[in-house]
Amino acid sequence: MKLIRFGKAGEEKPGIINKNGQRLNVTGFGEDYNEAFFETDGIKRLITWLSKNIDNCPRIPESERLGPPLCRPSKIVCVGLNYAKHAKESGMQLPTEPVLFFKSTTAICGPDDDVIIPKGSQKTDWEVELAVVIGKKASYIEEENALEYIAGYVLHNDISEREFQLERQGQWVKGKSNDTFAPLGPWLATRDEISDPSNLNLWLKLNGKTMQDSNTSDMVFKIPKLVSYISQFMTLLPGDIISTGTPFGVGLGLNPQKYLVEGDVMELGVDGLGVAKQNVIKYG
Repeated sequence: MKLIRFGKAGEEKPGIINKNGQRLNVTGFGEDYNEAFFETDGIKRLITWLSKNIDNCPRIPESERLGPPLCRPSKIVCVGLNYAKHAKESGMQLPTEPVLFFKSTTAICGPDDDVIIPKGSQKTDWEVELAVVIGKKASYIEEENALEYIAGYVLHNDISEREFQLERQGQWVKGKSNDTFAPLGPWLATRDEISDPSNLNLWLKLNGKTMQDSNTSDMVFKIPKLVSYISQFMTLLPGDIISTGTPFGVGLGLNPQKYLVEGDVMELGVDGLGVAKQNVIKYG
């Protein structure tokens, strides 16, 4: 099943995309896609509810804005340098264990919302990523059981300000957390929709030119390892997001380097997770 949320920013309502590609309003179900929904087996309950009520679900107009496909989670945990070529282009050593950093949940926006270059930024960059959505509380889980804790997958553009991230003192989170730096969607694909998350093409175009074009098979650390590893250091709650890293082709790695400017258009996608399109504007 594909979960969507639609409507004005901050006022999104829950919906689904059915097998025919139609967008349906499921506000009659009475729940949004939040921590409580995932924690109480909400996907299974929604399927049961739809079996009796789908004919009464209104169509969502194609003109309606799509928001992020889940409510603000407790945290976004990101994995750095998880593709070998990206580590090389960044001038950094390939990690021997996952590199983790946080991204503020206030950065979340819809898949086609504008991305805002922050105040004072000169090095705002793009990063197409596959993100994992946690389905149930996970703490100290074993790698062989990790997939059982996943609710689904979502497309994420891990927008990054490289000066804030790498040239200012402190942790990477400063270059990852500005408003609009986490476009998610267009939909959340439930786990059964993606047969092999370790073999998905992912790509990003800037103004029509392909900048990133790779496959999740190139990950250094695969999804079961990441989920298990992260759960050794923190409890993952239902609805939490793990963003699994970006392949080569970011602006930081180009020679000369290239960064986003006002008027740029990013298009990006992952197999089975749809396509997003974001216009770039300046702060203020």
